[in-house]
Amino acid sequence: VYQKLNISSGSGNMLGRAFVHVPRGRALWRCGPPLFRFLSTSSSWASVDPYKMSGGNPGKAMNFVSGEWKSAAQSKMIIDPLNGESFLTVPDTKVSELTPFVQNLKDVPKAGLHNPLLKPERYIMLGEVCERAAAELAKPETEEFFTKLIQRCVGKHWEQCRGEVVVVRKWLSSFSGDNVRNLARSFALPGDRFGQESRGYRWPFGGVSVITPFNFPLEIPGIQTLSALFMGNRPLVKVDEKVQIVFEQFLRLLLHCGLPKEDIDLLWSDGPVCMEALKQGDCRMTLFTGSQPVAELLTKELRGKVKLEDAGFDWKILGPDVHCIDYVAWQCDQDAYGYSGQKCSAQSILFMHENWEKEGFVGKLQERASLRNLDDGSIGPVLTWSNDRIQQHVDRLLKIQGSMVLFGGEPMKGHQIPDCYGCFQPTAVYVPLEQMLSSSDNFAAATTELFGPFQVVTSFNDSSVDMVMKACELMENHLTAAVVSQDIDFQLKVLGNTVNGTTYAGVRARTTGAPQNHWFGPAGDPRGAGIHTPEAIKLVWSSHREIIYDVGLVDEDWRAPPPS
Repeated sequence: VYQKLNISSGSGNMLGRAFVHVPRGRALWRCGPPLFRFLSTSSSWASVDPYKMSGGNPGKAMNFVSGEWKSAAQSKMIIDPLNGESFLTVPDTKVSELTPFVQNLKDVPKAGLHNPLLKPERYIMLGEVCERAAAELAKPETEEFFTKLIQRCVGKHWEQCRGEVVVVRKWLSSFSGDNVRNLARSFALPGDRFGQESRGYRWPFGGVSVITPFNFPLEIPGIQTLSALFMGNRPLVKVDEKVQIVFEQFLRLLLHCGLPKEDIDLLWSDGPVCMEALKQGDCRMTLFTGSQPVAELLTKELRGKVKLEDAGFDWKILGPDVHCIDYVAWQCDQDAYGYSGQKCSAQSILFMHENWEKEGFVGKLQERASLRNLDDGSIGPVLTWSNDRIQQHVDRLLKIQGSMVLFGGEPMKGHQIPDCYGCFQPTAVYVPLEQMLSSSDNFAAATTELFGPFQVVTSFNDSSVDMVMKACELMENHLTAAVVSQDIDFQLKVLGNTVNGTTYAGVRARTTGAPQNHWFGPAGDPRGAGIHTPEAIKLVWSSHREIIYDVGLVDEDWRAPPPS
């Protein structure tokens, strides 16, 4: 049934050899990093080649505003995260060039580009765009194009990059056809008399913005931007400039698939310039995914008109019952160190019942972490923390009494990753639970989100479960969590006393890898935003509007009652 091809290849951080299984009579699908390009072809919509971008042949990015691709007066270079070469030229838009972006935000009616009573045919059109875009992403050469482009921008493992493309394709498929208009489903309630009825609708905001980080350059901006459009809004999009070229190419694909060019603007700029555009344009709602300090700044500057999927210091609890220890060790390694820990859902702290410790769980976790290497991208550049900063955090934790490095704790060697980025061994630091809770300074140190291959590990026993619950209560971020236990009583105790918006329970519980079919987002904050599901889309990108119809004729013998 399969042909096994033994492929040898060249240089860089790619594997030297790989096995690729090819079903007879079918297109080739990669099982690992591609070592050849004979299937790749240039797409008419693409403006860069992820295989050819280099210091000697940089790619070029452009703003998209008022339906046209435009440059800025000045430009700047984006560096390759693996070798420091300037491999991409991007617009460096200034405040003086914001006029068309600002005007487009202002010009969007508060009723949106469409709503249940205005241009409902646009729901159908957007479903058709999704259908065509899903078909395009299903082509092996298009999947490979985006997978490689993501990898060039962030330096993560091929399968981590490809997984992002697959999630977007599946999500697009699920919103093909009628499922866009199903988001606008209304309800009716009988009134008090003939001809009276109240109807509830989901209504757009109008001119909105999507601001997203570097770590998922296709999935987060792609899904959130389309979600904004589904509900009738017109978005201004700004992605972290290190990776925005990925979304720019996705936008070019969407335009190729029929998205009206007047529906969206894309801005290349730094953060302060983008903030000025939102303020001048009186942006009616901003979706922000990223760090907590920026989230709080946006909340203040935009007068609360925000939805946030901000910092994620995410916990996992291994309960008293030990099951499938090898599987759990594998999953913990994936959650803490996959993509070098650069996920808002990454496992930040592990509460381990002493029963797991007695079974040698830490050793198994260390064994899994030791398999990660630079050659296959299972460990790679850390784009927001330098090695010095990571080391300072490790040293801060080691000042807590009883703390120790379980494994890791040193920078990686033998690479060309530029010094402005980090590259650190998968690291775990043990902090005693009692010491962690003994002072606010200790707790702040132990619960600082390090956006890299790092986790805090602590242990507890049957008598200290309530201390674990106290630690979870004191944490400020409530994105993902996991309760690894088959003990229903233990599960219910933890789940009933915690709040994280995306929580997994059971022996296979994880914190990362959310698919397109379930909600992903925080809880416990009225500003909290979600992604993927109809519930998330309606919550983030629309508000409730009630229209009360009262059309019954007034009786001919009606007389006005006395004033009241």
